[in-house]
Amino acid sequence: MLLPLALLAGGLAAGGLSISVLAAPLFTTLPTSMYVPVHQGLVTRFDPFMPVNLLVCLLSDLALAVLSADTAVRVLAALAAVLLASAMTVSLTKNVPINRWLSTLDAEHLPPDFAARDPRERWIRWNRVRGLLAVSALVVNVAAAATLM
Repeated sequence: MLLPLALLAGGLAAGGLSISVLAAPLFTTLPTSMYVPVHQGLVTRFDPFMPVNLLVCLLSDLALAVLSADTAVRVLAALAAVLLASAMTVSLTKNVPINRWLSTLDAEHLPPDFAARDPRERWIRWNRVRGLLAVSALVVNVAAAATLM
C-alpha cells in the first residue's frame, strides 16, 4: 500500500511542478502589472495541493525505507525520500519566501524598487531545481516498483 501511495502522491507532485516549470517562462513575457496577479492566482491554486503531495510521498518513502522487506526497495525509497526532502527544502527556503512577498503586493501600487527586486528569474530557476528533484524522486519510486515485478 505504501509504494502505490508514494507513486500517486509523487506523480501528482512531479506533474504539478512540471506544469509550473513549463508555464513559468510565460511569467517573463508578462508586464509586471499582469505578472503579480497571475503569480498570486497560481500560487493559491497550487497551495496546499503541492505541499500535501510532497509530504505524503516523503512519509510513504520514509516508511518504505524502514519497513520494506525488499532491500532494493528500502534503498530506493530512502533515495527518493532524500530527493523529496531536498525539493521541499528548496520550496521552503527559496520559492515560498518569494510567493509570500508577492502575495503582499498590490499590482496597482507596486513598490518603486520592484524592477530591481523582480523575483521572476530567481523563482523560475529554483522552481526548475525543485521540479527536477521531484521528478527524479518519482523515477526512483518507479524503479522501486519495477524491482517488485
